[in-house]
Amino acid sequence: MDEINKKIEYLRYLRDIGETEIPLSSSAEIGKTNAPNSTEGNIEMNEPNEEKKPTGSDLESVDRKRKILGEIVGEVSRCTKCQLHKSRTNPVSGAGNPSADIMFIGEAPGAEEDKQGIPFVGRAGKLLDKILAACELTRDDIYITNILKCRPPKNRDPLPAERTACMPYLLAQIDTIKPKVICCLGRIAAQSILQTKIPLGKLRGQVHRFRGTSLIVTYHPAAILRNENFKRPTWEDFKFLLKIVKEQKAKG
Repeated sequence: MDEINKKIEYLRYLRDIGETEIPLSSSAEIGKTNAPNSTEGNIEMNEPNEEKKPTGSDLESVDRKRKILGEIVGEVSRCTKCQLHKSRTNPVSGAGNPSADIMFIGEAPGAEEDKQGIPFVGRAGKLLDKILAACELTRDDIYITNILKCRPPKNRDPLPAERTACMPYLLAQIDTIKPKVICCLGRIAAQSILQTKIPLGKLRGQVHRFRGTSLIVTYHPAAILRNENFKRPTWEDFKFLLKIVKEQKAKG
């Protein structure tokens, strides 16, 4: 997506959530980003990336990660650990940048994902793309996957045994990509990973830790489609996400 289209998507999303001011950032000064549920301060957008020529070790690392992720795809395609393999059209392992700073995790593939074998390509995925564009991000910048790699019948909630069967694949993806921040999309993803029954609303607005990685929680895009009141808090969560990513990058 070129710069003009990125700005257009950004402005559209601000309009949709009711923003009346356009927060700006510059190379000289970046506005402060507050934690979720705060209404003060400017959004902290990504500064243009400084192009760095990849070294031989960088390329080797990316190739290694891509190879391992490809092996996980193969394992998922052959998986028969639960009954979902019998009803799936395509397994949906994950997609995106093998060296992503941000890793998004949802709960399970839906109908469109099952058809295409790609995560988040339905209505919820299109909404997520708009939010990413408003953050000056694209699918090439992030990695996205789900707790389950196969669609549950009629999009029902994943069963405990299904989550247990799929978890090793997710853990392998996390350990391979080594993101700076994990963002759980929705209650099921957050509770499954954090092993808790705490409601999503109480998990938001704070930094959790999982396998040594910062983790935050926000609403699933599908929830926003059902209830537009979630637009504003989700936007606050994404501002919080960008803030945490910047802090992690500063630490090196």
